[in-house]
Amino acid sequence: MENETVLYALEDEIATITLNRPKSLNAMNEELVDSLRHCLTRASQDESRAIILTGNGRAFCAGGDLAHLSTLTAPIKAKEFITKVGKLVKQIQAIQKPVIAMVNGVAAGAGFNLALACDIIYAAKSARFAQSFAKVGLVPDCGGMYLLPRVIGLHKAKELMFTADLINVETANQLGLINHISEDNALADETYAFAKKLKESAPIALAMIKQTLNESADLSLNTLLSKEGALQTICMQTKDYQEGLTAFKEKRSPLFSGK
Repeated sequence: MENETVLYALEDEIATITLNRPKSLNAMNEELVDSLRHCLTRASQDESRAIILTGNGRAFCAGGDLAHLSTLTAPIKAKEFITKVGKLVKQIQAIQKPVIAMVNGVAAGAGFNLALACDIIYAAKSARFAQSFAKVGLVPDCGGMYLLPRVIGLHKAKELMFTADLINVETANQLGLINHISEDNALADETYAFAKKLKESAPIALAMIKQTLNESADLSLNTLLSKEGALQTICMQTKDYQEGLTAFKEKRSPLFSGK
C-alpha cells in the first residue's frame, strides 16, 4: 500500500483518496494522474456518500512534476499529458457526490486548481496556495483559468496568476477560496465531521444541486428557472422526498436512501 501512487479507502460511506508521492510533494506525473482518475471512477460508483481528496505528507499537491514535464519534449506528448490532467477537473465536477478537498499543506499550480475543482475546501492553518505557473514560464492548467476567476473575480485571479505569489490560508480565506480553516492537528477530524454531515442530506438532491451550480454561470435566468422546475418535479417523485416529509412531521432526522 505504501508504494501505491494514490491510496483509496472507504469507511462509513465516506471515500478517502490520498495522493501518495510525499517525497515529491504529491506532484503529478503520469502514474499519479492515471491512478487518481481510476480512484475517482471507483468513488463515483461505490456506496460512498461523500468523497475526501487529500495528500500524504507535507503537501496537498505541488502541481505538475517538473522532472516528468521535462521529459515531454515532443509537443504531442506534452499536450496529451496536460489534456489528461484537465480531465481530472471534469471528472470531479461530474461525480454525483460531494467532493471535499482536505488541503493539508501546499497546494500549488495544478494542485491549487485540483482543490478548486472540488465542491468544498477544508484547509489546515499551515496550508499555502500558489498559482505558480508563471515562475516557470507556463500558463495555468488543470482548469485554473476557468475556475479561479469564478471563485474570486477576474482581477484578483489575474493578480495571483501574474505574480505566482504564495499566499497563506488567511489570505485564501479572505478571498473566498476556502470554506474552513482548521488547526493542523484538527484538520482530519473536522473534515470527516463535515463529510458525515453531508451524509444526512438526500443524495439525489445533492447531485442535482452540484450539477446545476456548476453549470449556473453559463445559464440565463430563464434557463435556470426552467431547469429548477424540471429537477424539482423529479425530486418530488422520490422516496427521499417522502421520507423528508414524514421525518419533518414526526420531528425526527430523515434517513435518506438515495431512491
